[in-house]
Amino acid sequence: MGKDQATGALILVASIVGILVYGWLVFLTGWSMLVLQLTGFVAITGILGILSWIGYTLATTSPPQPIESMEPEPTQRDG
Repeated sequence: MGKDQATGALILVASIVGILVYGWLVFLTGWSMLVLQLTGFVAITGILGILSWIGYTLATTSPPQPIESMEPEPTQRDG
């Protein structure tokens, strides 16, 4: 098994364990409301963080230089 395959297998197993732990916390413990609130907070924070990064980048990046002409220069022929 190659290094990439081992990493993929580890990610697969960790993801399945994460799903099981999350399901257990939400449905089988008294922590369900807190877990759902944290999940919603992290999701919204991630989305708004990405949007704020895009806004910051648009606000602080100077506009590109205009392109002079897209038409090719006429060539002169001897003749």
